[in-house]
Amino acid sequence: MAEPLICPVCHRRHGAGERFCSECAMPLTYAGIAVLDEPDTAAHGRARKVKKQFTEGELVRVAGGRNQAEAEFIQGMLLEEGVPSMLRRTRGFDVPDMLAAGPRDVMVPESGATVAREILLDAELVTPDAQQARGDSPSKVLIGLMAACSLAGLLAWAGTELLS
Repeated sequence: MAEPLICPVCHRRHGAGERFCSECAMPLTYAGIAVLDEPDTAAHGRARKVKKQFTEGELVRVAGGRNQAEAEFIQGMLLEEGVPSMLRRTRGFDVPDMLAAGPRDVMVPESGATVAREILLDAELVTPDAQQARGDSPSKVLIGLMAACSLAGLLAWAGTELLS
């Protein structure tokens, strides 16, 4: 029989099918393992900070760093508030992945995106206008190109009508 799971914070016992504590939303550990105040590894320490409600959905971009160190700083700020995140090298940048140079996108699950944006706005790392412009830029470019093509076609037609 498998050992029961226990919450490292409130010490409540849970069944083997559960992963998070229903009371405090912390990741569960096996009851046979000594529950310590300090995490065993850095990864375990980060996992203990993540809030379950911010782990659902597809990854979305909430911010960007000019380099890996800046993006990791943003990640740390989000983790302190319980929002998990990951870094992705910004598309179109041609520095090899092994180098820390080059811009990075900070990605969070959809359920934590609103909270992450609020955290970054409070820290003045992003502006509300920049967030909107970043999300809408591909559609605005497409609309602009279509308008320019329409205008060029209209001018060409008007030019042929005047000449004939």
